[in-house]
Amino acid sequence: MFILDNGNRWVVPRTELTFPGHNRRMHEKAAEAEVDHVMADLEDACPYDQKGPSSRTAIINAFNEIDFNQKVVTFRPNNIQSPFFLGDVEAIVKGAPNKFHGIILPKSNNPEDIIYLSKLLDNLEYESGWDYQIKIEALIETPEALIRAYDIAKASSRMAGLIFGLADFAASMGVVQVVEKQNVNFAYAKQSVAVAAKAAGLHAIDNVYFNLVRGDTPEEEAKRIETQLYEKNKEAANFGMDGTWVIHPSQATIANKAFTPEDEQVQYAMKVIDYFHHQGGGAFVMPDTDEFVDEATAKGYLVLLAKAAQGDKVDEEWLKIQADRHKDVTGYDILSQAGKSLRS
Repeated sequence: MFILDNGNRWVVPRTELTFPGHNRRMHEKAAEAEVDHVMADLEDACPYDQKGPSSRTAIINAFNEIDFNQKVVTFRPNNIQSPFFLGDVEAIVKGAPNKFHGIILPKSNNPEDIIYLSKLLDNLEYESGWDYQIKIEALIETPEALIRAYDIAKASSRMAGLIFGLADFAASMGVVQVVEKQNVNFAYAKQSVAVAAKAAGLHAIDNVYFNLVRGDTPEEEAKRIETQLYEKNKEAANFGMDGTWVIHPSQATIANKAFTPEDEQVQYAMKVIDYFHHQGGGAFVMPDTDEFVDEATAKGYLVLLAKAAQGDKVDEEWLKIQADRHKDVTGYDILSQAGKSLRS
């Protein structure tokens, strides 16, 4: 989760748009996209001949000059073993102070990687006059990282979220098929990332969907791709993922929808919470639906309403009151545990 604007705005990203950081036009398109979060990439999406000073300068200029319209703004450096890593981080942190919010660390194999980056940022922020702390999202994309995901999530107070990187993870496992049945073939890995993130109070982000609808895509094929994009993300939400990476702005609307509760769900969840407190807690059956409700059910509906608040469908003050009422009785801060703390 990102706490922005001096604590007055919180963001649990539903969509994180990754794009080539060396390309100015891609920054401009990202600023216009209907996503919650953007990531300028210096790693996989940056050609070899663009790595180094030119791509860093492109990001610095874009971060300083472009209005990203209230989005969370981040960049991905080359991985920590790369000869480009240190230069990437130093140049951009020093060159764009207070102009972005986080760093996405690729190939985060162990907590020591996070600790190293966090200490590096301590010094760079001090030298560059930062007014707030840069956050870290860690890519979980190797078997080693998956096994140590919780330790990675807890390695620094800078940690905001974990991201499942399917392509590299699949390569490490010797799996070639990464589109069809990915939520079946990688169910264990995806939910392990979500569990580790939530145990540490962070958000969890699912991997990209690699098929895109293009201008010449036949209508029937386009519908199939869009349906699969939605289903992949809806299933990921049911694994506990809060959002997904997207690789093109055209994926944003469908992906946002998958991670935002529908109006009917929101209204019913609010009704359940109100009735739960009216009954004084305990276990009961909802009069209109015959659904069994108890404390555990109420927790689930509070988390659903937190997701709805992210989509501006629920008033945050109302939700905070309900969560505090629940905490007063149970001692359990469900929104914090789910990585969805609200602004105070």
